Amino acid sequence: MPSFVYVLITASKSGRTRTYVGWTLDLERRLAEHNGLGKRGAKSTRGQSWTLIYAEKHRTRRKAMAREYALKHDKIFRAALRSP
Repeated sequence: MPSFVYVLITASKSGRTRTYVGWTLDLERRLAEHNGLGKRGAKSTRGQSWTLIYAEKHRTRRKAMAREYALKHDKIFRAALRSP
């Protein structure tokens, strides 16, 4: 079953930019959950408006999870996403 790795971005009230990296089977549903429109969602993303800025499709859940781990630990990648 296809899986997705995604990156979300938001700006806090103080102007600080935050990114969130995750994986899912249903990208649209997951984004809605992050934005408070679903029954579930990550606690770290509640109360903010998140925008999808990057997504990759993978053939298996395992590959998506491995890629999520790599992106979460790639500080250069995440810094590049935050810069204008």
